[in-house]
Amino acid sequence: MHRKNELSWLVGGAQGSGVDSAANIFAKACAFGGLYVYGQREYYSNIMGEHSYYQVTVSDRPVRSTRSYTDILVSADTETVFLHARDVNPGGAIIYDPKLTETALSKVAALEHRARHDLQRYLSSKNLPETMGGMLQDAQARGVRLYPVPFDELLQKMTGEKAPQLSVAKRMANTMAVAASCALVRYDLKLIERALEDVFQGKKRVIELNLRACELAYEHILKNFAQDFPLVLEPLTVSEPRIYLTGNQATALGKLAAGCTVQTYYPISPATDESVYLEAHQLFERGSGEPGAIVVVQVEDEISAITMATGAALAGARAATSTSGPGFSLMVEALGWAGINEVPVVVTLYSRGSPSTGLPTRHEQGDLRFVLHAGHGEFPRIVIASGDLEECFYDEIRAFNYAEKYQVPVVHLLDKALASSSQTLTVFDPQRCRIDRGQLVSTAGEGYKRFVYTETGISPRSALGTPGGIFWNTGDEHDELGHITEDPVERVRMMEKRAKKLEVAAREIPLSEKLTIFGDPNAEVLLLSWGSPKGAILDALEVLHAEKHSVCFVQCRLLCPLPSDDLAQLLQKAKRRVCIENNYSGQFAGLVREATGIAMDHRIVKFNGRPITMNEVYESVKQILSGKAPRRMVLTHGA
Repeated sequence: MHRKNELSWLVGGAQGSGVDSAANIFAKACAFGGLYVYGQREYYSNIMGEHSYYQVTVSDRPVRSTRSYTDILVSADTETVFLHARDVNPGGAIIYDPKLTETALSKVAALEHRARHDLQRYLSSKNLPETMGGMLQDAQARGVRLYPVPFDELLQKMTGEKAPQLSVAKRMANTMAVAASCALVRYDLKLIERALEDVFQGKKRVIELNLRACELAYEHILKNFAQDFPLVLEPLTVSEPRIYLTGNQATALGKLAAGCTVQTYYPISPATDESVYLEAHQLFERGSGEPGAIVVVQVEDEISAITMATGAALAGARAATSTSGPGFSLMVEALGWAGINEVPVVVTLYSRGSPSTGLPTRHEQGDLRFVLHAGHGEFPRIVIASGDLEECFYDEIRAFNYAEKYQVPVVHLLDKALASSSQTLTVFDPQRCRIDRGQLVSTAGEGYKRFVYTETGISPRSALGTPGGIFWNTGDEHDELGHITEDPVERVRMMEKRAKKLEVAAREIPLSEKLTIFGDPNAEVLLLSWGSPKGAILDALEVLHAEKHSVCFVQCRLLCPLPSDDLAQLLQKAKRRVCIENNYSGQFAGLVREATGIAMDHRIVKFNGRPITMNEVYESVKQILSGKAPRRMVLTHGA
């Protein structure tokens, strides 16, 4: 297993113990060295104590997803070893605290009951003690290398150097594990220093202490272990400017680039971080040097969030609200009001584990059917889904353009996997940030009819307060002026007017914004998906193509109106059709069958709250290629 610049690294620990900071330090150190980085954060829905972990995949090529395996596992606690040691590759490494070796499985109070019983059975089957040491023995027998790092002893040395109290210094144990990892792969300590300065900006004392702790851990590995670890990371020279950010941040930046001036929200995971980021940047500088501003309002509930955003859109603002499934449930009636009044409001919806409260901080793509049909009756809405962080940014701009051009609510469908992932990307291109405000008029003449019948169904729109632009808004059916009517002829005309917009949108939206095709569209096997599985599919596709398999991937980005004719043409060519998504029933596969009459030969689904990994896609497709796969395959990887 000799590899250069190809690494899967995982850090775990109790929430609140510095896991996220450690992962960001490692990821940024790699990014500063010109390497591509993809990180995925997993955490419980409580605040402190439960197990969280962060997996970082590093490569000298673009990387878009996590792996089912780990090359280096680092931990300052026992639970991480119990939960993740079996995923470490033979030839890989576990960095651990030797004083915890005799800790019994029964003493790890936070472990889920199922996980505890599974580990008991596993260790018993291997005739190993039910201790962390038993897990380490098992790993070593599989060829995993063990690297004990006595964090307390090293921190005690710092105390002798007039560092803070030991209880405070212990928080740096995960940072020390980062340094130990870098020493194993011979990665330059100076890049860790640069990452520390970035993560702890302005905190000189914190940077100094962490740097000293890193130096001690780095020296410990170099001094006590042979430098023969088979994986190496080397910095690369990079000419293009890159950024490292999360999905929440990419989406928030997309809103700023789109000219969004009002964002409302009620706190709910995993959407909240987007609004928090916008709150921290309410005043900002545009690329042209001009000042920009956005008003971010935390309201009392989700009903207020969408109605306030709708009111702002009526007043001429580009307005949005962000939420997750339970919050969107409360917004449904107001979404219908926006629909009947042709209000261009944007809803950014981060899907998570469901139903009800479900899995508040875990992943799922279970809201597709709900989003497409949310609201009683029929009214047009546009639904788009992003597949990666770059699309999170540019699709947010498209969401506002679609909303104002076609005068409909737009739902930008994201998910927890995108929200909690982080990635190195090429700097976004401002030339692609085109603003289209549609038929927004600055003045309106006498007899202005806000809902005038047109061939396209799209009427000139005036913002509240526009001279001459007086009209009525009501939740009832209305005529061209907005006056309530129950006339059957007017009802038919107004329903058809609103419905025409989706027909126009379906014709006008370019195919490149509806579908993306990766590989030969005439391939024997066609993989179909939407949203966040994109990264794992693309990473698996590289391996499948290298093995000369005839496989193509079609990503659907426009979910309503669905490009059914284009999909049908592609699906008809394939000998085998496979749909991959993160929900129980294969919602998108069912939707495509309804629209095209074409059924999938195989459905690959995952609904355990964890995102799909590259290895799961690769292994599933290989099984399909062998002719031995069931029609429905359920993926289960994840701790």
